[in-house]
Amino acid sequence: MQTLDTLRKGDKAIITSFIVDDIPLKLIEMGCIEGSFVELIQKAPLKDPLYLNVNGTYLAIRKETASQILVEKV
Repeated sequence: MQTLDTLRKGDKAIITSFIVDDIPLKLIEMGCIEGSFVELIQKAPLKDPLYLNVNGTYLAIRKETASQILVEKV
C-alpha cells in the first residue's frame, strides 16, 4: 500500500483506507471515501498542496492530509 501523497502526476488509484479516524469532514462530503477513484492532476511547485480529481470532483488538499490516505494504484 502507498499513500496519496506518493502518487506522481497522472497516476490513478483507488482509496482503500485512512490511517487516522479524523479525516476532515469536507473531504468526505466531496467524495473522498473508501472505494473512490482518484487521479493526481498536479502538485504545486513546493509539492504542497496536491490537486486531485476524485470521482469527477476537483479539489486541492495539503500533503499532510494526503499522507493519511492509503491508495492502491490502478
